[in-house]
Amino acid sequence: MAEQTNVSKEDGSFMIKVATFIVDRRNLFFLLFGIAIIFSVVSMNWVSVENSMSAYLPDTTETSQGLDLMEEQFITYGTAKIMVTNIPYDEAENIADTLENLDTVIMLTFDNSEEHYNNFSALYDVTFGYSETDDRALEALADIEEMLSDYDIYVSTSMGDASAEQIASEMQVISVLVAIVVVTVLLFTSQTWAEVPVLLLTFIAAALITKGTNFIMGTISFVSNSVTIVLQLALSIDYAVIFCNRYKEEHQKLSIREADIVALSKAIPEISSSSLTTIGGLIAMMFMQFGIGRDMALCLIRAILLSLLAVFLLMPGLIMLFGNAMDKTYHKSFIPKIPFVGKFAYATRFIMPPLFLVLIVGAYIISSKCPYVYGYSMLETPVKSDAMIVDEMIEESFGTSNMVALVVPAGNYDKEKALLKEIDARPEVDYSMGLANTEAMDGYMLTDKLTARDFSELLELDYEVAELLYMTYAVNDENYAKIVNGLSTYSIPLIDIIMFLYDEVQEGYVTLEDDLMDTLEDAHSQMQIALDQLQGEEYSRMLVYLTLPEEGDETFAFLDEMHTIANKYYEDATILIPGEATSQYDLYKTFQTDNTVVNVVSILAVLVVLLFTFMSAGMPVLLILIIQGAIWVNFSFPAIQQKNLFFMSYLIVSSIQMGANIDYAIVISGRFMELKNQMPKRDAIIETMNFAFPTIVTSGSMLALAGIFIGKMSSDGAICGIGQCLGRGTIISIIIVMFVLPQILLLGEKIIDRTSFAVSIPLKLEKTSGLMRVDGLVQGQINGTVIGEMHGFVRGDANLFVNMGKLEQREDDGEDLEELLQKEKEEDKK
Repeated sequence: MAEQTNVSKEDGSFMIKVATFIVDRRNLFFLLFGIAIIFSVVSMNWVSVENSMSAYLPDTTETSQGLDLMEEQFITYGTAKIMVTNIPYDEAENIADTLENLDTVIMLTFDNSEEHYNNFSALYDVTFGYSETDDRALEALADIEEMLSDYDIYVSTSMGDASAEQIASEMQVISVLVAIVVVTVLLFTSQTWAEVPVLLLTFIAAALITKGTNFIMGTISFVSNSVTIVLQLALSIDYAVIFCNRYKEEHQKLSIREADIVALSKAIPEISSSSLTTIGGLIAMMFMQFGIGRDMALCLIRAILLSLLAVFLLMPGLIMLFGNAMDKTYHKSFIPKIPFVGKFAYATRFIMPPLFLVLIVGAYIISSKCPYVYGYSMLETPVKSDAMIVDEMIEESFGTSNMVALVVPAGNYDKEKALLKEIDARPEVDYSMGLANTEAMDGYMLTDKLTARDFSELLELDYEVAELLYMTYAVNDENYAKIVNGLSTYSIPLIDIIMFLYDEVQEGYVTLEDDLMDTLEDAHSQMQIALDQLQGEEYSRMLVYLTLPEEGDETFAFLDEMHTIANKYYEDATILIPGEATSQYDLYKTFQTDNTVVNVVSILAVLVVLLFTFMSAGMPVLLILIIQGAIWVNFSFPAIQQKNLFFMSYLIVSSIQMGANIDYAIVISGRFMELKNQMPKRDAIIETMNFAFPTIVTSGSMLALAGIFIGKMSSDGAICGIGQCLGRGTIISIIIVMFVLPQILLLGEKIIDRTSFAVSIPLKLEKTSGLMRVDGLVQGQINGTVIGEMHGFVRGDANLFVNMGKLEQREDDGEDLEELLQKEKEEDKK
């Protein structure tokens, strides 16, 4: 109880009351955070992760509509490409026979062409009798791998989550390395050893709760799942460091509890304001048409808000626990003063701004030519996944394949045949596969029409039985004219009559000899597989293998041309061409809009925050120009290197760079504007850079190294690009705010002052002498003895402007000021 009397209650400010409640109820918050952490450890396994980029395309895109329709209309069987190396052709044939006889394999493609046997390597295209999402397909593939374990085999498949598992494994290693970096940086930048566990415990609690609350979103993208925690650390560690520095500053003159309360009351508005620029940049990502932007923005914003809660509610209690240890473990700061930076800034204040202007104009022009790509096929990553290595080996021996599906209304085999014939004639097409051009039996295609006599000869079926079958089919089809006019010219597509005959046999209406029944069952089995994959109730699907790369202007143009060709046969009908190439074409089209929207919204969001932070129109423009210039310089590097960059990396990193890196500029600008009227400009900028350097080096080094680790150690093209650009962009931002921003502030401070819209409140000059009670924010001169913090007693002469609060003259009985202050505290307590 004695401890609680140390903070005077005459300070009735709201923030002091809030801070006092948090500090004094710390055990309650320890309990709440403990419960939340235990719950999060359990709930972090509830979230599902979406590994497909195309799942986040807008519903209006062709890929999204096509995938939905194909899932509804067709069965996509599990498939795998299996390459066996260092074997002669005879042995490769034996393996093919063995695979084909497996009950789990319903289709196997292998021959002596270069597409399947080359350089003593065999490539088998295997189709399993289960859908690609069925675990039994993976089990069947595992059985084949075990069966061929004595050979050198390489398996490529879209089934399973092997890539996701490898990404998760990589991110675990990256997280450990980032944690080591964080501890190292905190030890290097700390002033007391015991503050490091306070900072780490605060972040670990926020990170665990963030991961544990992902289930609220139901499903998150693999990108968000991989990088959110690492970015949360880099983005939000500032908040804990700011609060810790505030506490150490207040603790120089106050006890642990008092310093904790006062520091928290000041840190809450300060840190909340700082976080708004980061959140503003992230909000811009929510306006992207490409859904991963919204997904990642929501994950990161939630992570930042939870970090704020950990700093405001948990960290004050941790400071109380570690306060004595912090007092005992003070050490000399390892961060040097950097007066040379301020001196350089003052000496080059007329040189650097125009040079920077030239730089950003050039960077804007160069960065606009950045080679963006929309798929993984043209990306290079420092680390290659097992799947990437296998795909490269297969491509080296057998080339690449680029397949798209052409989905058209079902019911007209003649149109399908004509369409496939025209498509196949194009040089951009290697080959196509549909019901109309797939061979069934003895040279007949699946949809070729046969008369009763043709059918009887094909199956060696009695003509009378075939004729009766055709008659029954006509009745079932309500095609009575054929019965009246004779069946000799009546022709039926082969696939339809085979399926009809099989149904009749199953119903017991037709009986066939054993040999014929075996032939029918084989034919029915293969045709049913073809129907499952290529014909639905309302739509037919054709597979078109292109000779073009998965993306590029030529590929995108031919996709449009395929629509034109198909429209000749199916006017005013829904025609869709889903596939990897179409997905990248859709991403290309969304990027054209998202690029503009993200840039504009992120700038506007940060601009609004800065306007109210600095109460000046000039300052936000200067700061945004600085960071936007850094963004342009950042994305000039891939343009100069002609290194392909995944488009999403640009959208995400530009938002984060605008929202997070601008904090460095705010620290410098705010300090300089505070000091410029108190000392010469040269001294003000030197002092500003000395003050800002520890904050910038702490936060900046963490974010930069986190990005570098992600960029160097991830095998996923999107995640790797985010890391590379974020690491490079943070370093560029640090260099520019350290060596360009000071000069711009020195030149532009008059513009900032003239564009200020802060409301000037008339101040009342109070002149008095003797004993007085001072409450509020005052500015002026006091000649005498002072005791009290912001509120207290003065004995002497005072000339004060009262900004807020009041100044009261008191009757002076010569009482000691300290006793007088203590007496008033006790009265307030009563």
